[in-house]
Amino acid sequence: MSVAKQLYELQEVDLAFESREQALEQVTGKLGENKAVLDARSKLASENQRREELRHKQHSLVLEINDVTTKIANAEEELYSGRTKNPKELANLQHEIEILKAKRSELEDRTIEVMEQVEAAVTNVGAIKSELEILEAEWQAEQEKLKADKARLEAELVSLRQRREAVSSQVVPEVIAFYCELQKGKGTAVAMVEQGVCRGCRLSLSNAELQRARSGDLTQCSSCGRILFLA
Repeated sequence: MSVAKQLYELQEVDLAFESREQALEQVTGKLGENKAVLDARSKLASENQRREELRHKQHSLVLEINDVTTKIANAEEELYSGRTKNPKELANLQHEIEILKAKRSELEDRTIEVMEQVEAAVTNVGAIKSELEILEAEWQAEQEKLKADKARLEAELVSLRQRREAVSSQVVPEVIAFYCELQKGKGTAVAMVEQGVCRGCRLSLSNAELQRARSGDLTQCSSCGRILFLA
């Protein structure tokens, strides 16, 4: 096997390794919490808190209505009991009852509004829960796939690293160093020759370059400097 072919195989391994590394980085970056899920959880917690606050407000209003109703009953009982004879005191009792009834009516209206808000909050909580369940199921499925992809890519990287060691061990260190230097500067160090054209720079090669490449000698493209590999 020519040195050019060995270096081309090494380059294929290096390109595959780089591709897997990039893929692994992307997969690793996607592992963990998901913003949509976190936002939905936060939204659910906020709506749950709002619902409980409304329920507490509703309960307080009901207690206040009960208290006012008790005061009305006591005042009416006193008004109609016959114990109070003074006309002014009777008028005051009547006025107090009217005020208490007006207050109770206002409290009842507020209670109805709060009840409607509670019902809306309960509906919102249910909708958000359903949305969150879907998002969490999708996220969980994605996480399982990402974990599997991560394990596969890590295994492929180990295999590629072993393959690189096997290929590079067949080439003298000086040539490997030269290859690495070219790769660092040009991205790819070895260019395939197809129909007399260097695929690295897409320029036609001279007959002399083609002849040297065919002979198996380490030949560089006179245009781009890449090592030529003629299959």
